[in-house]
Amino acid sequence: MSPAPEPPATPPPPAGARRPPGTLYVRFRTAAGEPVSARQYEQLLGLLGQFTPVIQALPPDAALADVRGALRYFDRDAAGIAALIRLRALAWHGVRCTIGVGGNPQLARVAAQDAPPGGIRSVPADPRSVAAFLDRRPASALYGVGPAAARALSAYGLDSVGRIAAAPPATLQRILGARTGRMVSERARGIDPTPVTPNAAARSLAAEHRFAHDELDPDRRRRALLSLADGLGARLRASGQAARALTLTVRYADRSTTTRTRRLDAPTAHGPALTAAAYALHTALGLQRARVRALALRAEDLCRAERAARQLTFDPTDDKAHRIEAAVDRARARFGTTAVRPAAALGPTAPGPARPSRPAR
Repeated sequence: MSPAPEPPATPPPPAGARRPPGTLYVRFRTAAGEPVSARQYEQLLGLLGQFTPVIQALPPDAALADVRGALRYFDRDAAGIAALIRLRALAWHGVRCTIGVGGNPQLARVAAQDAPPGGIRSVPADPRSVAAFLDRRPASALYGVGPAAARALSAYGLDSVGRIAAAPPATLQRILGARTGRMVSERARGIDPTPVTPNAAARSLAAEHRFAHDELDPDRRRRALLSLADGLGARLRASGQAARALTLTVRYADRSTTTRTRRLDAPTAHGPALTAAAYALHTALGLQRARVRALALRAEDLCRAERAARQLTFDPTDDKAHRIEAAVDRARARFGTTAVRPAAALGPTAPGPARPSRPAR
């Protein structure tokens, strides 16, 4: 009697599509709703480290954590671990955690957007629940889809995640390009193979400007960026450091955010170079009638100033700019940081001096 044939092997599901919930996106806020300090942020990363070593720091106030390896040890599901993290953060540090729980980083991020402040939102693992959870959300809810890409999709009637998921991938690739179109098609269907990559909090400096009212005027936003970049440059020079990258975070009236990073051509602490990079990041977002509540600039991947090579030039304007900058630094050291400010930032609608939001780490 011949043995019964074995049933055919079931093909594995697409990466990230059916993985049980085990990824947390955690956003930290003080009890008053303010951003946490750099010291608190490091302590909270240490708190997450009590549950899993697989933590991806997302400065200044968030982190991804893969807790699948901790489920059996703590005898809880991912939502149960999230509740424990939230309780300890509040009891030990006075910090509220808004946590999204999903089967991959994309779902966890969207779940955190949907959670109430200080709450937990979990996305079930089955594909039907994932599709229902994403269906009516705007295109901008997908991680990696900024305002410009959302407008391009809306122009073709693809203004919700459900419609994007139903569109042929080839159509999305024609609209957004091959790589971006493929990525957006997968994420609209709840698929995100991106792993949580353990890292340390990046050594960085940051400053933030909050507008008194939701700001529509691009000129006022540029003046705010000028003040932020000028202040960051002064702090970098005072600490003997230079930045290799600059990150711009835009917070909108609906509390959503867009973050973009630009690698600099060379490490620098020169104010005009940082300002030019900040302007380029702002222009690339394509903000038109966006209601902007706050702007934040972060100088990242810092190194010692000695490693910042300065390109020699025959243009006397460049040398003059560096000499003026050195004189401004001396004046600020003697009379205070507000003694000298960029002329373009002055005026009745000019923002106040950049407020540091994170010290160097």
